[in-house]
Parts: sequence; structure tokens; C-alpha cells
Amino acid sequence: MVFKGSFFFETAVFLVAFFSKISYNKNMHNWSVDTTELKKDKKQYAVWRLEQMVNFGLGGKKISREELKKYWKILNLDRNKKNYLKIILWPKQS
Repeated sequence: MVFKGSFFFETAVFLVAFFSKISYNKNMHNWSVDTTELKKDKKQYAVWRLEQMVNFGLGGKKISREELKKYWKILNLDRNKKNYLKIILWPKQS
């Protein structure tokens, strides 16, 4: 099993950040999002923050493995990044 802090999880976080920097939308800024209003709904804010971190860059922060798993089914992520994270979060056991 892969845990936060392990080599594989750290590699996944690095690769997500790397691919975010080279993607077509690397200059995306969410200037129209009122985060103070969004923070009033903890679940909605957590989902929005995870989507931003994965799709547009980590901003020097680490993603919580537990949060990714908790909100996995409702996250709107880039297909390739979601497939890669799925392999890291739920590796097939032989």
C-alpha cells in the first residue's frame, strides 16, 4: 500500500505538479471565485481546492491522500491526471 510520504506517493505528487506546469492552462487564475463564500460549505470548498491543486498546480503544497479518496467520485479532474492518480491511490495488489 502507498502512503503519504512514501516514494511512490511523493513521485505522484511531483508528476501532477510537473504536468500541471506544462499543460495548456498553466496560467489559469480563478479571479472570479469568492473563496470566503465558498469556505462556508466545507465539502464544496474541499472539492474545489483539490480540483484546483490537481488541475492547475499544487502551489508548493501537498495533497492529502485521505481527502483525494474521500471526494474521488465527485472530483472533476483532467482525465489523464485522474487516471494516473487512480493508479497511485489504489495500486493493484498481486
